[in-house]
Amino acid sequence: MFRRLRMVARGVASVAVLLVSMGGGATGAASYAFVPMAIDAPDSPVVATATPACTSPAPVHTSGFFHCYSPADIAAAYGVDKLHAAGNLGQGQTIVLVDSYGSPTAANDISFFHDTFYPNLPPASFEQWFPLGNPTTNYVCNKDRGLSGPCSAAGWSGEATLDIEWAYAIAPLAHIVLLATPPAETLGVPGLPNMFKAMQMAIDRFPAGTIFSQSFGLAENTFGGAALNQMTAFGQTYKNGEAKGDTFLASSGDQGNGGNDKTHKLSGIYSTTVVGFPAISPEVTAVGGTQLMYGWTLSPTSTNPQAFINGGNTEALWNECALFGGGNCVTGGGVSSFFTAPAYQSGQSGINGGMRSIPDLSWSAAVNGGVLVYITSYPTAQRAGWHIFGGTSASSPQMAGVVALAETRRAQLGKGPLGNLGPHVYVLGNHDASKPDSSFNGSGTSYFRDIVPQTFGTGSSAITLDNNQWTDPAAPYFALAGYDLTTGFGSPHADVFVNGLAAQP
Repeated sequence: MFRRLRMVARGVASVAVLLVSMGGGATGAASYAFVPMAIDAPDSPVVATATPACTSPAPVHTSGFFHCYSPADIAAAYGVDKLHAAGNLGQGQTIVLVDSYGSPTAANDISFFHDTFYPNLPPASFEQWFPLGNPTTNYVCNKDRGLSGPCSAAGWSGEATLDIEWAYAIAPLAHIVLLATPPAETLGVPGLPNMFKAMQMAIDRFPAGTIFSQSFGLAENTFGGAALNQMTAFGQTYKNGEAKGDTFLASSGDQGNGGNDKTHKLSGIYSTTVVGFPAISPEVTAVGGTQLMYGWTLSPTSTNPQAFINGGNTEALWNECALFGGGNCVTGGGVSSFFTAPAYQSGQSGINGGMRSIPDLSWSAAVNGGVLVYITSYPTAQRAGWHIFGGTSASSPQMAGVVALAETRRAQLGKGPLGNLGPHVYVLGNHDASKPDSSFNGSGTSYFRDIVPQTFGTGSSAITLDNNQWTDPAAPYFALAGYDLTTGFGSPHADVFVNGLAAQP
């Protein structure tokens, strides 16, 4: 009998909580705090093997269990390599990564990443900007004291480094900006308000067509009775950017069809399905998660549900809850309780009932099959060197890089920037609707690799990746042919997708 991957009642301390929130109601004095959305693979492998699943570049770090990807791997798997070979490297574009605290070693780390993977290109064009001030000077994480402060900053530095290095990996000639905000130090108004204030300042500072990626979120229910009004007010910032051609992306979340509520230290779980803001905003394109198996394939056994064999290429729905047991482990998706579906989702009313639904599209997010990140910040809190990162935090910045490639091509054709990406994505996705293609290499004309249910292994050991159940708050959402509430339209064939975006008015 096939087993679907679901969360079981145990925790994994090494995996950070993803889509979480805390604070009060939806008034101007509301308090919102966040923890990083990135998932760092534990150093100790779950299963040791004679041949490591991952061997990093120098300084060499290996993992017996967790597979890892370099920029060349991801580029080949998604067709980004074809765009690079044609001379499209995101030149002329700006990508802004929005993160609390930033990282004190960001410039050095992205420089090392460049030297490792792109030594023949000019140095990375990078800046870290603290428009509201930098509270982290002389921060040292010696003991975890909660969701704010030095150890929180240490965790956020991993998120920030993942964001900048992997937006850069896809668009290495784009200008990469780390927009860093203090979550609890500005006039007593922490978290989300500061992020939106800083984003507005970035909208005003950077050129038209800037692409923003947001790897943070909180359940839309957190805002209380005035949720729609509060989220709409924050959403005005997006509209301000879109008016000048800017694009906004956000991770769909790593808690499937559920999420943590705002009880003490985020210990509670909503009893119903929930989705996260800002991903659910109609002004934002939500990026979900898949598990890319590139050169290897899951082959579970009765003693090891995560066993694998070498060889093969495929892409499945991301659900690693059987591996991690809790926390962040599965692609976020579902239907808003507050936002009606925007016009561009009119063709999905049979699935979302006329309400805004996410994700819109997806990209690789699994931890087993994560991306290599080089980080040296906060050595008292984390090992300096190469790490393997996953989560939809990895999906959104990479998609920002893909959009930058599309903007470069549009500029070459004399066209203006895309602005709100949603309408453009759905033109392409609806085109694929009558012929969804789930083959790894694509048909040559499909914009998306449709993510459909897949079963790995046989008999009682088999596992099926087909839904985004987290803690059983309600019925899960299942992968379907075409658009669904787990991976949206699926993952782009980047070369076809970019050319499709470039061809639009």
